[in-house]
Amino acid sequence: MKILISADMEGATGVTWSADCEPGNPRWERCRPMFTSDVNAAIAGLFEGGATDVVVNEAHATMRNLLLERLDERASMITGRHKDLTMVEGLQSGDWDGVVFLGYHCGAGEEGVLAHTYLPNSITGVWLNGQPASEGRLNASVAAEFGTPVILVTGDDLACADADRYAPHARRAAVKDHVSRYTARCRPPAQTARDIHAEAVAAAQLAQRHEPVAAGPLTVVVEVDAAHLAGAATMVPGVERVDARTVRYTSDTAYDMIRGFKAVTTLISGAVEQTYG
Repeated sequence: MKILISADMEGATGVTWSADCEPGNPRWERCRPMFTSDVNAAIAGLFEGGATDVVVNEAHATMRNLLLERLDERASMITGRHKDLTMVEGLQSGDWDGVVFLGYHCGAGEEGVLAHTYLPNSITGVWLNGQPASEGRLNASVAAEFGTPVILVTGDDLACADADRYAPHARRAAVKDHVSRYTARCRPPAQTARDIHAEAVAAAQLAQRHEPVAAGPLTVVVEVDAAHLAGAATMVPGVERVDARTVRYTSDTAYDMIRGFKAVTTLISGAVEQTYG
């Protein structure tokens, strides 16, 4: 049984504001062990549940956040940026029995601790085929296209609820309860490790490859907070402007959809200037 863990950081134990997950920040250093603890708890539970191969794909920011020297030695890790499938790199091999979305969060414009979609600001909303789309929903479309079920989601309580939209049968493990975008009622690492471990054991029973689901065509709508950012996004071929602050594009496959989204967000990010955005 082969399982991929897509590990984001905003939804990890103890993380409640930007400094907790910005690489190089002292608070980021403090939170890295708790992030690694969440991942290790999932790894241990998956192996206990019957997994024979677990790979962790780093999915946050520079994608160099987890402490490799503390990683469960039974697993391996994909670390570093500029991957073909970014947050779900590895799925394209098509031989995974399940994927775990660990440390996930709600999407841009929604309630949730550190809610955003790819960019921490600038993007105010994302929709996939007319439905609000968090990173979880976007990545789940990719997973389905490669025949891989989402078996476990961890994050704050609202991120776990968001999974109802894209993985209703997946197990959930909430590590904190949302109070505001930068505030949460947090459970201590010892407790969250137990909870994630238990849910991972159960999640392993859901791991079973299915026939790939051709979900296309997929139309993505992205709303930004400044008109010039929408203009920057249209530099990607196929991206059209809907109005002053909104663009959209359509892809035939989820593989192309997520790669197009990365291109759009990269150009938006590059067009942001200090102070006025």
